[in-house]
Amino acid sequence: MIDLGNVQKLTVVKKVDFGVYLAESKDSNDKVLLPKRQVPEGTEIGDEIEVFIYRDSKDRLISTVREPKLTLGGIALLKVTEVGKIGAFLEWGLEKDLFLPFKQQTRKVKDGEDCLVTLYIDKSNRLCASMYVYNALQSNSPYKIEDNVTGRIYEISNNFGMFVAVDDKYSALIPQRDCQGDLMQVGEVITARVTRVLEDGRLDLSLRKKAYLQIEDDVETILNVIDSYDGVLPFNDKVSPEIIKRETGLSKSSFKRAVGRLLRDGRIEITEKNIRRK
Repeated sequence: MIDLGNVQKLTVVKKVDFGVYLAESKDSNDKVLLPKRQVPEGTEIGDEIEVFIYRDSKDRLISTVREPKLTLGGIALLKVTEVGKIGAFLEWGLEKDLFLPFKQQTRKVKDGEDCLVTLYIDKSNRLCASMYVYNALQSNSPYKIEDNVTGRIYEISNNFGMFVAVDDKYSALIPQRDCQGDLMQVGEVITARVTRVLEDGRLDLSLRKKAYLQIEDDVETILNVIDSYDGVLPFNDKVSPEIIKRETGLSKSSFKRAVGRLLRDGRIEITEKNIRRK
């Protein structure tokens, strides 16, 4: 069987002026063309050639000896070469750029930028790229709790949090409770701390340091916000978590810990309606 989207070894079964036809065996009915300019010198009928199978500009099956940057179900970081009316096109090492439909983008991409994608076959039996890479990521990372890792945000969910591809290949999540209102974007590369390794091997991450280290940063964050209100924050630590997160980017528990530190240090005072800097 001719395996669209993958590299496979096929046998030369026919030679023509414009190339050679390849098949699994000489008796196979499924054949695919390898254009003449890519046929290795001295190739004869019966020889095996390793090729990648895709579709040309007229949607005909064709083979190439070039090595693509991405195969079916894999994942790769590819550069956007053009954004058109129905989607974008990505450079992936072949003559024909790879199509990335708008509906397969987790955000709108721009010319010249890199985006993390997987390769799939659409309903029309064509190879396309998708930025929804969750199922293509690996779950066998070498990382453990408290390790620092580098990853790329590939999707943001209001319900679950920020989905991250660690090292552009391992599956991870910054849970919504740990997102802290950070203004992150899809495609951004971040450094985070592993907080949990799930049974299936996927990782939970946090952008925050350990609590005893993070509190110093949180204290400075709160002081800066108070200063932005001319020294009087128009709410206290009893306000809703939504307001705290909107104004400071902190969870309510982190906010209260830092406020408690400031109160003990005598740097603020809390009233029924506000927090004042001393």
